[in-house]
Amino acid sequence: MRALPALILALCGLTASACGAGSDGATAGQATLTPVPTVTATVTVTATDEPPAIDTAAPEQPEVKPLDGKVIVIDPGHNGGNYRDPQAVNRLVDVLTQRKACDTTGTATNDGYSEAAFTWDVSKRLRKLLRRRGATVEFTRSDNDSVGPCITERAAIGNEARADAAISVHADGSAAANHGFHVIMPKRIGGPVDRVVAASRRLGLAVRDAFHAGTGVPYSTYIGRKALDYRSDLGGLNLSTVPKVFVECGNMRNAAEAAQFRDPEFRQRIALALADGLQHYLHS
Repeated sequence: MRALPALILALCGLTASACGAGSDGATAGQATLTPVPTVTATVTVTATDEPPAIDTAAPEQPEVKPLDGKVIVIDPGHNGGNYRDPQAVNRLVDVLTQRKACDTTGTATNDGYSEAAFTWDVSKRLRKLLRRRGATVEFTRSDNDSVGPCITERAAIGNEARADAAISVHADGSAAANHGFHVIMPKRIGGPVDRVVAASRRLGLAVRDAFHAGTGVPYSTYIGRKALDYRSDLGGLNLSTVPKVFVECGNMRNAAEAAQFRDPEFRQRIALALADGLQHYLHS
């Protein structure tokens, strides 16, 4: 009777599906599944054919300067070389009301600083300021080492330029006790200047007020009234067909004013005051 279990065990060994688990550990009656590989697709979307960016900023406008389009002629009084040619300088020319010397050497401080050097320096400073403000500026002379030009030629330069304004820069040479500045304007003489006498007066007032405010130099104590003088003997004024004035910046023989004229910073103040006066006139 004990041989039967052994037979049964042998049969079980022949038929694995009928007697317990298989060799891979799977439970009887279950199917074995083979894993399926996972495929991942990456899709990149790129925007193409985008419209170009549009610049909506307003176009840059050119800078507008206060003296754009204005023409100004500056006449630096005398010339540093005039003393070398007295014959040329003393030649008489017609200024309509009389005959006068072509030019003069000008005056100087007691220690030798010449009017020609002073007017040349101030005029160059003035030109620079006016050009920065947009003006076209012309000079009646190109250096401080030559002779002339004559007073008649100086007037002609302003006329030919059709200047909106012209100014002749000077300094006086009076008695040492006299001091202060003054502006000289033309009178009616029955000549070409007559039609610009009124405009020249407006220019003179603008220059006088700006000079006084900008430099602190007092009105002249010895010429004119409230620093205004009218003359009919100056060729530079008589022959002008454009608004024009002379400015006598002070007395070079007065010690205090002579010291100021020698100071570069003070000469810059003079130039700035003259620029302000010209600008005020041209916008009035």
